[in-house]
Amino acid sequence: MKELRAGYLFVLPALVYMLFFVGYPIVDNVRLSLFDVNVMNLASGHQPYVGLDNYTALFNEGTIKLVLLHTFVFTAACLVLQFVIGLALALLFNLGFRMAQRLRGLVMISWLLPATITAMMFKFMFGSDGIVNDTLLRLHLIGSPIEWLVSSGLAMFTVVLANTWIGIPFNMILLSTAMTTIPRDIYESAAIDGATAVRRFFRITLPLLKPAILSLLVLGFIYTFKVFDLVLIMTHGGPVNATQMMSTYAYNLSFEQFKYSQGAAVSNVMFLVLLIVGVLYLKLLNREERE
Repeated sequence: MKELRAGYLFVLPALVYMLFFVGYPIVDNVRLSLFDVNVMNLASGHQPYVGLDNYTALFNEGTIKLVLLHTFVFTAACLVLQFVIGLALALLFNLGFRMAQRLRGLVMISWLLPATITAMMFKFMFGSDGIVNDTLLRLHLIGSPIEWLVSSGLAMFTVVLANTWIGIPFNMILLSTAMTTIPRDIYESAAIDGATAVRRFFRITLPLLKPAILSLLVLGFIYTFKVFDLVLIMTHGGPVNATQMMSTYAYNLSFEQFKYSQGAAVSNVMFLVLLIVGVLYLKLLNREERE
């Protein structure tokens, strides 16, 4: 009992911190979404209860459906690109050539930079007079500057590219670390049996990396789905909501249109999606451990 009490006492500060800084804001955000709170009645205290009307109004208006689609497309595109490039780099640096450690450190720079710096950098690079257009013009690949951040399709492509650049090192370092736990004897035995490098990759490396890949994809989904500062600085959700994400849409409703309750409702929808993904991940993880 003494050890049990000691354990609870050690956990108590973290529990209090989580309840105050995480639990209370979530509960209060749910409460806020059930009332009609806007800039007109924020100070008066007269905030009528409307139930689920904020959610109904959002889905009837239709923008949130488009924003959800954009967020899922953005997340899926980033996850695929980050994982494929990160896995390729992890395989490359695990070869152990002379400059591997130094090059791996250089690749990590994009992950260590603040997202705001990366957003500003890509915004200048892909501007009408940025280095990307200048290079393409010098190579005679285009006849006039491309409006990367003004065109709907190209704006999404540019934002995906920027976020992919940020996430590649995270994928690379986790996969590279997981590869070091695979015994070399397995590869040597497979090579003696005549297995090619491609066959060893698909029959040994990928199956043994499955737990790490699962964790990586779930964490990547959570980090990417709630992206905010990158999109806000680069495109502010434009042009015409072409790059509007759930996080930026909630910000737009709350702090630009001053529809606080609808902004809270959008945040709750985003929280629900991430909660479902988290629960599914825990179930898959438990099944993997049982197997």
